[in-house]
Amino acid sequence: MRNTRSCPKCRSTDILRIPGKSGAYGVGNNISVGVSIFSAVLVTRYLCASCGFSEEWVDNRADLEKVHAKYNG
Repeated sequence: MRNTRSCPKCRSTDILRIPGKSGAYGVGNNISVGVSIFSAVLVTRYLCASCGFSEEWVDNRADLEKVHAKYNG
């Protein structure tokens, strides 16, 4: 949905982009890669407003590399 701007389930083009956020105690849509909320990687949600299907993406390539470094064995 992020790239095609259409839902793979129902083909609707009514796609909402919900930015990730990070708050106290890990609240929000994020992946922890450090000891503070300032090091959290934000995860963007793409939601079909027609059928409710959603996808989650790490939009920033540098953030994706941080997650890979932490969780890759």
